[in-house]
Amino acid sequence: MQTDADQNEPRLVIETGVAARIAAVIEPALGTLGFRLVRVKVTGRDGGTLQVMAERPDGTFTIEDCETASRALSPILDVEDPIQSAYRLEMSSPGIDRPLARRSDIESARGHEAKIEMASMIEGRKRFRGIIEAIENDAVKLKSTEGKEDALLPLNEIADAKLVLTDALIEESLRRDKRAKEQDETNSTNQKHAPQQRRASS
Repeated sequence: MQTDADQNEPRLVIETGVAARIAAVIEPALGTLGFRLVRVKVTGRDGGTLQVMAERPDGTFTIEDCETASRALSPILDVEDPIQSAYRLEMSSPGIDRPLARRSDIESARGHEAKIEMASMIEGRKRFRGIIEAIENDAVKLKSTEGKEDALLPLNEIADAKLVLTDALIEESLRRDKRAKEQDETNSTNQKHAPQQRRASS
């Protein structure tokens, strides 16, 4: 579902308060590593947790990527000291039921169910749930799964958006992982059987 998108594509959903200040500090550092910031969230869980969600432009984010990002961000956060109490840094990938932080995320999620919360009232409500059908005139065309009217939601007024974990989404994720594994195996086989060049004898 996720395609190789623009490294510098701006996010539609922006944090506020402390989370916004943290995002401003760490986003450039993640960019230098080839990662994109997805979301920053500060919670009181486990005595204080700073959750940073990131990914590569193709939507992947391995355990090694998490460790690399954590090592890079920790000293920056120590210097900036944006949270005035003890906290634990938690790096993670977006996951299957990922936040839809950018326009490309929403475009890639066409045909899947999502929950979208708006910054202002649209047709008398802020919360919507339905199948993402398309983006038309900078608005998300959403087919309701709640028995309500379908909606056209302006991208620039989205406060939060997230995929709903459904059987269809899980199946697509499994197919994508299988294709990636098969491609890795093919590349590995090709490397093993690559002809070796020999130096001509004089």
